[in-house]
Amino acid sequence: MSRRLPLLLSAALTTAVLTATPAAWAAPPPAAASAVAPTAAAGPGSQPFASYWYPGTILTWDPATDPDARFNRSRVPLQPRTSDPVLKANPNARTGEGKVASLVSFAPTSNNPSQGSGDPNYYAFGYWQYVDKLVFWGGSASEGLILAPNPTVIDAAHRNGVKVYGTVLFPPAAYGGQLQWVRDFVQKSGSRYPVADKLTQAAQYYGFDGWFINQETGGGDSTLAGELRNLMQYTKAQSGTEFMWYDAMTTSGSVNWQNALTSANSPFLQDGSKRTSDSMFLNFDWSAGGLDSSRTLARQLGRSEYELYSGIDTEANGYNSSVDWNTLFPPGSPHTTSLGLYRPEWTWKSATDRADFYAKDARYWVGAANDPSRTDLSSSWPGLAGYVAESSPITAKPFVTNFDTGQGDFYNAAGIRVATGGWNNLSLQDVPPTYRWVVDSGGSRLTPSVDFTDSYQGGSSLRLTGTLDAANTVRLYETKLPVAATTKLDLVVKTPAAGPTKLKAAVAFTDAPNSFTTIDVGADAGSGWERHTLDLSPYAGRTIAQIALRVEGSDPAYDLRVGRIAVYDGAAETPAAPSGLTVLGASDVTAGSSQSLRLSWTAAPGGNVHHYEVYRRNADGSRTFLGATPNDAYFVGRLDRAGGEAATTLDVEAVSTTYGRSNAASTSVGWNSTPPTSANLALNRPATASGQCNTNEGPGKAVNGSVSGGNSDKWCTLTSAKWLEVDLGSAKQLSKFVVKHASAGGESASYNTRDFSVQVRSGTSDPWTTVATVTGNTAGTTTHPVNTTARYVRLVVTKPTQTTDPAARIYEFEAWGV
Repeated sequence: MSRRLPLLLSAALTTAVLTATPAAWAAPPPAAASAVAPTAAAGPGSQPFASYWYPGTILTWDPATDPDARFNRSRVPLQPRTSDPVLKANPNARTGEGKVASLVSFAPTSNNPSQGSGDPNYYAFGYWQYVDKLVFWGGSASEGLILAPNPTVIDAAHRNGVKVYGTVLFPPAAYGGQLQWVRDFVQKSGSRYPVADKLTQAAQYYGFDGWFINQETGGGDSTLAGELRNLMQYTKAQSGTEFMWYDAMTTSGSVNWQNALTSANSPFLQDGSKRTSDSMFLNFDWSAGGLDSSRTLARQLGRSEYELYSGIDTEANGYNSSVDWNTLFPPGSPHTTSLGLYRPEWTWKSATDRADFYAKDARYWVGAANDPSRTDLSSSWPGLAGYVAESSPITAKPFVTNFDTGQGDFYNAAGIRVATGGWNNLSLQDVPPTYRWVVDSGGSRLTPSVDFTDSYQGGSSLRLTGTLDAANTVRLYETKLPVAATTKLDLVVKTPAAGPTKLKAAVAFTDAPNSFTTIDVGADAGSGWERHTLDLSPYAGRTIAQIALRVEGSDPAYDLRVGRIAVYDGAAETPAAPSGLTVLGASDVTAGSSQSLRLSWTAAPGGNVHHYEVYRRNADGSRTFLGATPNDAYFVGRLDRAGGEAATTLDVEAVSTTYGRSNAASTSVGWNSTPPTSANLALNRPATASGQCNTNEGPGKAVNGSVSGGNSDKWCTLTSAKWLEVDLGSAKQLSKFVVKHASAGGESASYNTRDFSVQVRSGTSDPWTTVATVTGNTAGTTTHPVNTTARYVRLVVTKPTQTTDPAARIYEFEAWGV
C-alpha cells in the first residue's frame, strides 16, 4: 500500500493562521537622520502574503502589478558550502554521498505572512547543516495548486547554503483534484509552455531555486505524461530552474507509485539524452531490492543514485517512525540513495512549548544524546547526524553570529532590551552552530544551550552552564576563513559578576584542522555584555577550519553567555544609506489610533548590507523599532499614534554585514481622524506567557479580538505559575480591563477562572503594581475599572478553575484606554 502525499496534507490545511502584527520595539536614537519627506497620502496598507496560484491564474501574474510581490522577494543569495571529511562530528557519517531533502509545511497555503509576524510560536528550523534541499510544502484544491516559498524561509535556507523549491500539487480526485488542471499546466502556445515560463519568472523574481512536482491526479494518458516531461525539459533549456519529481505518475499517464526508480518512471528523471528533472522523491514503501535496482538504473542513465531521495513519512510519529536505516545507509558500504524527509516539523507541531520543540528537534536530527558525535546506531532512530556529515556555509569574511534563531520573546540591540513582544522572522536568523552540541572534556561536560532569556542582538544567545572541573572545548563552527594581517575575532560575552571569564577563543587551521590554538579572553569588568577583540594577525596566511570555545578552571556553577562571535578584517563597515523611503499604503488597525503600513525604499549601494531596520521617531527623541528585513520593502503590522500627533516620522537605516549602521532615510505618515476616546489597547499587541498547553493555544490567542474560534481560540497553560503579559507599545492611560474566561468561548463554566489579579508597570525594570484582585469568580466575562498609566499589563492566575482542573483558559484579555 502506498502512502499518498495529499493524505498527509491535512495538517498543513489546519495549521493555525499566524497573527499578522509584528511587535513594536523601542530602539536607541539614530546617529544621524536625513531630512523628512512630505507626509504621505494613505492608500491600501494590508498584510502581504506568500503567493499561490492555479495553472490558469499564474498566467495573469505579473510582479509589476501584484502589490504583494515585492514583499515576497528574497535578497540572500545561495551560499557555497564546505564539508571537510576530516572535521565531521560523527565517524559513521559520510560526506559526498547521501543527501537530505526536507518537505516542510511552515504555514497554511493561504494567509501566510510574507515577512514573519508577532507570534513567537513558529517552526524556527535550526539544523540546516544536514539538509541539501528544502521543499516549501503546501497547496490544495480549494486554495491553489502552485505555492511559492515565502522570503523568510528562502533567506534562512540560502544563508546556510540550502536550495529551496516551491510546490506544484495535483491531488487525487478524492482530494479535489481535476485532470483539467494538469492539462492546463502543460498547455502550449506555439513552441512555448506559458505556465512553465511563469514558474521560471516566479523563481527568478522571488529568488528561489526550483519546483517540486507532485502529480497524483488520475485519468491521464501517455500523451499527458509526455507533455509533463517536455515541460520540464523545456524549462531547463530556458533557465536554471530546477525540478524534483515525485514518484507517482508513470509514463503511461496512470498514477502508480513505484517506490523505486523503474523503467515506468525513469524518463521523468532522465529521458534518453535529455535531463528531465534534477532529482526524484521516491515513494515511502521502498525495499532493499528496490533501492539496489534504483541505484543500478540511475547509474545506467548517467545519473547519480544520490539524486534519488528515498522518502520517509514522519508527519504523524516523528522520530518514532519505523525506518530501515541499514538498507538506506548500509554499515561499511556507500549510501544506497539520498533521504527524503516528509514533514519533519512534527517536532514543532507535537511540542507543548518551545523548550519541548527544541528538545524534540535535537532528538530528531542529532539523536538522544543531543550530540552529533555520539549517536547510537542501534537505536530505532539514531538521528540524521549519524549518517550525513555536516556542511557549513562559512566560507568568506565577514562572519558574524549573534546566535539568533529567528524567533524570541523580546528583542535586544547591542545588549539593550528594546522589545518585549514575541516575534518570528527567519530572515534575521543567524547561521546555527555546525556542531550542536559537541563538547570535549576530561571531566564533567558543560552544557551548551540556546538561551531565550537574554541576548546581545536579537532574541537569543549561547549559554554555557554546569560544573567546571576540567578543560572543556565546545566545538561550534566548521569554517573556511582565510586570515589576513587585519583579521580580528570578536567575542561578546556576559558573566554573572565581574572577574575572570575562564574563557579562551579556540581556532583550528586547515593545515592542522583538529588542533586548536587558543587565545585568552581575559576578565569581564562587570556583569553586562562586554566585547573582547582578539588579534589574529599572527596567523596571517593560514585558513581557519574550526571555531570553538575553550573553558578552563574550576567552578561548581559555571554560567556564561555568548552574544556574538565575529571574524572580520579591519573595522566594522558603515554602509551607505538607503534612499527614497515611501509609504506605499496605510490601513487602519484602529481608526485614529493605529495603522498598518506598506513601506518601500531604494537599496543602499555597495552590496555590504545584511538587513534594513525600520523605526518610528518619538516626541522625546527616542525611537521605536518596527521590524527588519534584507528586502527593500517591509510591512509594518501596527504603528501606534502617540497622543494626538498629526503625523509620525519613520526612519529606515541599513545595517552592514559587520553591524555598522548607516544614516537614516526618512518620511512621514499622517493621521487623518480624531483619536478614539477609548479602545482595547491590547488588541493584537505582542503577548508572552508562562507557557501554553498546545502549539495552537499561545498567548497571541488572548489578544486576537476573537472568542468564537472554538477551543483553539484561547490562551491555555498548565504551568505552576500562570501569567499572561501584553506590551501596549508605550505608556497608555487605562480605564478598565476585561477578561473573557472559558464560558465566553463556549466551554463549561466550571472552567472559568476563579482567582486572579491584574498587574501593570511602565518599564521592564519597574516593579509590578497590582490594580485588580479577584477571588471566587464564577462569571464568563469580568470587567475591572482602573485609573492607571502603564505600558505592560499582566494577568496572573492563582486558581484557574472552579474545580481541581489545573489548566488556565483565557479567551481574551483586554486593556481599555486611550
